[in-house]
Amino acid sequence: MSLKLILFIAAGGAIGAVGRYMLTVAVTQWTGGDFPYGTILVNVLGSFLLGCLLTAIALDWSPSNELRSMIQVGVLGAFTTFSAFSMDAYQQLSRGDYVGAGLYIGLSVIISILALITGVAVIRQLFA
Repeated sequence: MSLKLILFIAAGGAIGAVGRYMLTVAVTQWTGGDFPYGTILVNVLGSFLLGCLLTAIALDWSPSNELRSMIQVGVLGAFTTFSAFSMDAYQQLSRGDYVGAGLYIGLSVIISILALITGVAVIRQLFA
């Protein structure tokens, strides 16, 4: 792993994180913030953009490893990790591994929510 690659990913991460923040704030201001529409939009848009990127690379585009990593890992990874989750699920489904995909999707969602609940409980106990 080269320093150049790390710097490309870091730059992309900064772009993606700021983009996520700005879009989420804008949507929250527009909708009033009673429902996480901004998060949904970010996750759907990130998944769509990752699908576009991967298909463009598969069909015709040959970006450098640094540029591909900057966009895929940096920009889209910081914009939303849901795009990576969606890609992994798609790859399992496209291989016909429906049981594995179902387990991956179900366990990822359920265990992540349980982990968040556990984190909240641990910190509440520490600061109680």
